[in-house]
Amino acid sequence: MLEDGRSFAGEAYGAIGETFGEAVFSTGMTGYQETLTDPSFHGQVVIMTAPHIGNTGVNDEDYESDRIQVAGFVVRDPARRPSNWRSRGSLDDELAGAGVVGISGIDTRALTRHLRERGAMRCGISSQLGDQPADGPWPALLEKVLGSPRMVGADLAPLVSTRAPYVVPARDGAPLFTVAALDLGIKRATPAALAALGCEVRVLPARTTGEELLALNPDGVFLSNGPGDPATADYAVDALRTVLRAGVPVFGICFGHQVLARALGFDTYKLTYGHRGVNQPVGDVATGRIAVTSQNHGFAVRAPLTGATDTPFGRVVASHIGLNDDVVEGLECLDVPAFSVQFHPEAAPGPHDAAELFEKFRDLMAATRQTRAASAGGRS
Repeated sequence: MLEDGRSFAGEAYGAIGETFGEAVFSTGMTGYQETLTDPSFHGQVVIMTAPHIGNTGVNDEDYESDRIQVAGFVVRDPARRPSNWRSRGSLDDELAGAGVVGISGIDTRALTRHLRERGAMRCGISSQLGDQPADGPWPALLEKVLGSPRMVGADLAPLVSTRAPYVVPARDGAPLFTVAALDLGIKRATPAALAALGCEVRVLPARTTGEELLALNPDGVFLSNGPGDPATADYAVDALRTVLRAGVPVFGICFGHQVLARALGFDTYKLTYGHRGVNQPVGDVATGRIAVTSQNHGFAVRAPLTGATDTPFGRVVASHIGLNDDVVEGLECLDVPAFSVQFHPEAAPGPHDAAELFEKFRDLMAATRQTRAASAGGRS
C-alpha cells in the first residue's frame, strides 16, 4: 500500500506481519544480499526491478553488516530453489528468520514506473489483512501508512552505527596509515578496501566528536555511507569542521559526501526517487572519464556544477556529475585536503570503475604527511 492510495496484491515473502517504510527501487540485477544488508537502506522498503531474485540463495560472505537492514522487501519472481556453491539457505527463509516482511508476485515494473512518476513515498506491506473490503483497498492499512514516519527529517545514522569503536587491521604487515572512520552506516567492504592498501582503520560511532577523532592522531578521516536525512546530522558536520580546521585529509562517501558538503556550507535536498543500483553513469569533470557506479541515496548536494565556490575552507569544485540528471556526484577542496563522492567505489558485487578513489585517499594522506614533515624540518 502506497501513501497515495495505490495498492498491489501478491503473496507473502519472508516473515508474516506488517511493516512500514519509504518505498524505493533498486535497479541492480545482482547483489541482492549486499542490498538487503546495506545500512543505508535502514527504514526503507526496497523494490527490486530485476524480476528474478533469490536464485543464488544466501551465504555468510556477502553480508555488508551484521543483519538485514531493510524495513521490507518486494520482488516479482522469487527463486523456487537456490543454486550456488556458496549458498547455505534460501532468501525467503533468511528474511523470515530476520523478521523482515516482504511481498512477491506483484508487477514490480508497474510499481517502479509509479514511483518514477510520483516519487519515493511511504508504504506498508501486510500479510494479515484477509480479503479486500468492499469500501476500498484496505483503508486501515492506508491510515497506518499515512501515520508512519517520513524520511525527510529522519536522523537514522546513530541507529545503525557501531556502539563501540573497533579496529580493522591493515591486511599485510604493519600499517602504513591510520584512518579514523566515522561510522554513519558503514559497509564492511569499505574498511576492507582501505585495509588492502595498508591502512589500519579505526571505526568509530556516529556521534564521535572532532576532538575525539583528532585524539587518535589519524593520517586521514573517512566519512561513511548511511541512512536518513543529512540535514539532521549536525553532530557529524560539527566534528568534520574540527577535522578540516586541523588540516587532516578527509574522504567521504555517499552520506559522508553530503556531510562534507554541509560542513563546507552547501545545502542538501531530497531527490524525487533517488539513485539506487549498480548501473549509474558518472562523469569525472577533470578528465572526462565516465564511470559506471553503484549508488544508494535519496538526498543530494546543492552546489554549482561549474567553477570554484569560495567556502570557509577555501575553494571547492564539483569533481563528478551524474550523467542521467546532472546531480553533483563529487566535491573536491582545492585549499584543504578533502574530497568526497556520492557513489560507492567499494561497491560489492560491483562495478569497480571507481575503486582507484581509495588510492587517491591513500596518496593524499602520504602527500600531507610529507608536507608536514618538510614543514617541521624547516622550523627546526
